[in-house]
Amino acid sequence: MALTKNGYRGYRDLKVYQMAYQIALDIHQVTKTFPKEEKYSLTDQIRRSSRSVPANLAEAWKKRRYEKAFISKLIDCAGEAGETEVWLDFSKDFGYLKGDQYKKLMQRYDEVNRMLYGMIDKADKFCR
Repeated sequence: MALTKNGYRGYRDLKVYQMAYQIALDIHQVTKTFPKEEKYSLTDQIRRSSRSVPANLAEAWKKRRYEKAFISKLIDCAGEAGETEVWLDFSKDFGYLKGDQYKKLMQRYDEVNRMLYGMIDKADKFCR
């Protein structure tokens, strides 16, 4: 597999992908404790949106031949991260997440968002 200008072989090499993927795994784990009545609403929604961040990153990587398509998918990633943050707000306010769990997850999403917008601002370094 060829390296990009930045030395990445693929999306799995990106720190932002690794972090977003791990957050999605952690959210899956923590939502196992949510009430059963939330299974088809809050639990499903937060799991979907958190998984969508790394999935859209993979798709962005595959579209990096076209800078505008790459940027568009990165914006989708940020949108999904924002949606997940709202579900985290609900989870905390409903009492399903402890304050420290919530704070750590939100801090991690802040970092993911900073990395995503950094990639958007420097898209030419990732695109062919």
